[in-house]
Amino acid sequence: MNFKEAMKMALQSLWANKLRSVLTLIGVVIGVSSVIAVITLTNGVNKFVATKVYGYGADVFTLTKQSPVIFSYEQWQKYQKRKKLTLEDYKAIEAGCRSCQQVGALLSNSGKVVYGNHSSNNTDIRGWTWNMPQISNINIVLGRSFVPADQDYGTRVAIVGYDIIDNLMPNGDPLGKEIRVDGEPYTIIGVGERQGKTLGASQDNYVSVPITAYQHTYGTNDSVDIYVKAGAVGPVLQTASDEARVLLRSRRHDAPGAEDSFELSTNETFVGLWKSISSTFLFVVIGIASISLVVGGIVIMNIMLVSVTERTREIGVRKALGARYQDILLQFLIESGAMSLLGGIIGIAVGAGVAQLVTLLVGFPSEVALWSVLLAIVVSGGIGVFFGVYPARRAAMLDPIVALRSEM
Repeated sequence: MNFKEAMKMALQSLWANKLRSVLTLIGVVIGVSSVIAVITLTNGVNKFVATKVYGYGADVFTLTKQSPVIFSYEQWQKYQKRKKLTLEDYKAIEAGCRSCQQVGALLSNSGKVVYGNHSSNNTDIRGWTWNMPQISNINIVLGRSFVPADQDYGTRVAIVGYDIIDNLMPNGDPLGKEIRVDGEPYTIIGVGERQGKTLGASQDNYVSVPITAYQHTYGTNDSVDIYVKAGAVGPVLQTASDEARVLLRSRRHDAPGAEDSFELSTNETFVGLWKSISSTFLFVVIGIASISLVVGGIVIMNIMLVSVTERTREIGVRKALGARYQDILLQFLIESGAMSLLGGIIGIAVGAGVAQLVTLLVGFPSEVALWSVLLAIVVSGGIGVFFGVYPARRAAMLDPIVALRSEM
């Protein structure tokens, strides 16, 4: 019996017991769909995080009072004891860092924006130095960006995101319109390009004002985040970051050999940290899902053993007509492998569908990875073959005389 004939007979047997076959597949479907859904969502988030972080450019690093990611209360306490970074620190680095192509500073808060009878709550209020739009790679699609004079004189001008335009002033030209940001009047001079959503949260709900105007409203108690663009990656980025670190350590009187009293972070720091976290989460979920696959394999073995018992007479007739050991073995291995493989294919469809549904409902990014689909197919097929060996071998070793005596 050739492989094609064995495949045909195996599929006919599965089709003859449709309900039993479907119930048998549930364990494999759950395991594969769980893995595919998690890998799809994790890949989507990894790509999204890398894209958004590198939106600042791979050649940008930041200097902040504390780390962007805090893992313990002890770390938080340590960071709170540090001196804040100030605009003077920013100006010192801007003036003294010869390897730095551009230096900018950022302050941010959440506030209320009002225009006429319309208002927007929980809007991101950003205090920017004049060159931050360039460092942030935000294109101004309407109007103009900030200029040094806006920063020097603290002019009441603002660059807004599209959420402000869509929600507060959907009709007409927004340029020149006056809005109130936490009660302070600002004139719109520019509109940033649409950024879309991050994990369901809009990135276009912001108002950016000159950092000096921001401090006039909110005070100077907050620590400034300093952004430095080196102009290139590799040695150039390393040289610029080393130079900026030396300047800031000198200004903050950090003792030789002591750790920095600030945090210097590159884009690779954020991406690497996130990938480490997501990889750990992925392995845990895959481990849990593997239990479902093993359970599914055990169920397949059990059903195949029942099938062997039910078809004992059929096996005896086939052996009496000349079927060899390998013919019987191949048929039952194909049945168990095909059953598990079908469960894997259904699981892939279900997992990808669940991931897309999550994306549609909450904006969580997802991306189906080809390697995960191929891996799911190979693993699900392998599970069926592995757990089908014992039933298939048992069927192949039946004595044809004893098998023929078996009742239908």
